[in-house]
Amino acid sequence: QVQLVESGGGLVQPGGSLRVSCVASGNFISINDMGWYRQAPGKQRELVATISKGGSIYYAESVKGRFTISRDNAKNTVALQMNSLKPEDTAVYYCNAEEEYGSPDRGYRYVERWGQGTLVTVSS
Repeated sequence: QVQLVESGGGLVQPGGSLRVSCVASGNFISINDMGWYRQAPGKQRELVATISKGGSIYYAESVKGRFTISRDNAKNTVALQMNSLKPEDTAVYYCNAEEEYGSPDRGYRYVERWGQGTLVTVSS
């Protein structure tokens, strides 16, 4: 099973920047898509950005032009560079990964794995 550990959260002022990172470890066949989600107080968890193994990227409209997602397949890491931060970006940021599982006779599928999250607070 893959384990995901986030880091880099903290307190920043509006307009500031922060980079959160996630490292995948453990025993697993491979990882497909990876991404970042966030959950603000009193709100549902929402998708922020995803990046496929091949490098295809998706951003939520609210973060386009401000956030950049990247990954290193060799090191099994994914990062999110956050610039021009706004108070509404305040949330716990969660790393997500699709872990491949299965066998040749049963076929291969993916299961979602989540990190414990890292808190990002944007405030003056």
